[in-house]
This record gives sequence, structure tokens and C-alpha cells, in this order.
Amino acid sequence: MKADIQELSLQSYLLGSLEEKEKFSEKLFHALQDTGFVIIKNHSVPIDLLMSGYKILEKFFAMTDEEKNQYIYPKKGGLRGYTPIGVEHAKDSSVSDLKEFWHVGQMYMTQSTHTLYPENIWPKEQNFPEFKEVFTKIYSMLENIGQITLRALSKPLGVDEHYFDNLVQNGNSILRLLHYPPINDNVEKNAVRASAHEDINFITLLATASGSGLEILDRKNKQWLKVENSSNDLILNVGDMMARITNNKLPATTHRVVNPASTENVSRYSIPFFMHPKPTSILTCLNSCKKEKDNPKDISAGDFLTQRLEAIGLY
Repeated sequence: MKADIQELSLQSYLLGSLEEKEKFSEKLFHALQDTGFVIIKNHSVPIDLLMSGYKILEKFFAMTDEEKNQYIYPKKGGLRGYTPIGVEHAKDSSVSDLKEFWHVGQMYMTQSTHTLYPENIWPKEQNFPEFKEVFTKIYSMLENIGQITLRALSKPLGVDEHYFDNLVQNGNSILRLLHYPPINDNVEKNAVRASAHEDINFITLLATASGSGLEILDRKNKQWLKVENSSNDLILNVGDMMARITNNKLPATTHRVVNPASTENVSRYSIPFFMHPKPTSILTCLNSCKKEKDNPKDISAGDFLTQRLEAIGLY
């Protein structure tokens, strides 16, 4: 069964009247409360740029394990560069996901942020001359869209319009370049492309994948629903950091990527952008979301991220 997901035009917020902006904010907020997922249309990322990115990923992930492994980040956390299959797993799962990926991190290294983040790793330019340029552009564009949508959420959440700007400016956001290879006969029992999970961050922006398989868990009926959208759209969903500061007023939605049918058993590529605050930012429950008791305690974004990376095998 297909999920019924709210579709919103980003242009109505950027170029619309005050009434249209407020309507966008309200619809975005209520859709994220309802399903946790929203389809963003009429955004600024050119489809040709995304298609160029997928072509680069096809070439990169077609390399041998020996060639790819030279780009593994030397420290724990998989913060940059290549992470092979068999490393990451869902929280509370002992079975690794059937995926490999590359991480592109924050690139605007001011003196204050340089000490927070490692340098990006890039493939050898002679083999992938457009890799850095293409994914740097995609990162920057998705980061900008993420900031805009967070501003749109500020009024429904009762905070200043630029509240989130202060948290995510030069934040620890990650562009993940994902490859789900074809499923072979010797995979571990119960292994799937991406087990049921919630994202860690504030929000995720997902460029349309090269194949189907994404499903979300309906909160009311506890049924898995297929996510389908146009190749020109972005999918936005809530992560655990946002759920924490809103006291689950905006809950993170459980989702997964299922294994393909035998007739569709080919590689699947996906480009999600995980929008994170700076590690030093404090995740504190918003005043509009506080209850009389049992409010989440303050924690730094860096400490929260480390805890979650440990839980999924990346730290």
C-alpha cells in the first residue's frame, strides 16, 4: 500500500504572500506530526545535477573492494569517506544492513569549526574529476533548503524565525552517498538493505533514489507503506534530535529499505542529506513543547550523536 504523503511547493514559501508562507508552515508542521514525511516540490536542486551524481556513484561503487577501501576514514565514526558493507546496522539489531556509502561533511571550515570537523576525503581526481564539484554543490543546495524548512517550522514551534539558524549554521551535517548492491544468495539471514530505524538528526532531505524500496511505518495502523514520488522531488523527514527538542510533538518516523523482488534485483542508489546542528549546540526542549514533568534533559548534539553512532556500529 502506498503512503499518503503531503506534497508542498517550496516556492510558495519563498515567493508567496505572507498568507501562503503561513499556510506552508502549518501544512509542513501538521504533516510531520501526522506521517513524519513530506514531499518537497519546486526546490532549487537541478535534476540534471542529481543525475550526474548518480552516474558518478555507479562508477565509484563498481570499483573493487580493494580500491574502495583505500578511502575508509582511519578513525571510528565513519565521519568521512567510504564505509563498506557489513559495518552499519539499525539500533538494537545485530544484523548489518546490506549497504555501503560515502560521507561528505561540512565544507565551510572557519577557524571555530575547523577544530570540530575532520577534513573531507575525496577520490583521486584523475579517476573522478567531477566527484568533489558535483557533491559539493548538492551538499550546499540541500543545506540551504534544510535551513529554509527549519525556518518554516519556527512559528508553529513558537521560536524565533532564526532559532535553528544559530544551531545548524556550519553544522555537522552529512551528505550520504548510498549504494545498495544486488542481493546475492549468501547474505546473512534476516539481512535487509536498511533495517527499520529512525534518523539521528534534526531533519533529513532525500533526493529521489534510483529505485523503489523505501517504506514508512504508519503510526496509527502499524502498517508498512511504500513511499513513491517524482524524480524531481525531495523527501523530508524528522529525525531523533528534532523529536527530542519538541518532546515528540514532531516524532521521528520509523522507515526502512526493503530487499527487491527477484525481477528487480539491481543496484539502488540514494542521496540523503542529514541536517545536524553544531556538536557544541545544546539540545534543549522548546518551551512550547514542555510538559509538567518528564521533559527530556539537555544534552549536547555531539554527545547525542556519539551515543547513537555507537548504537548503530559506527563508533
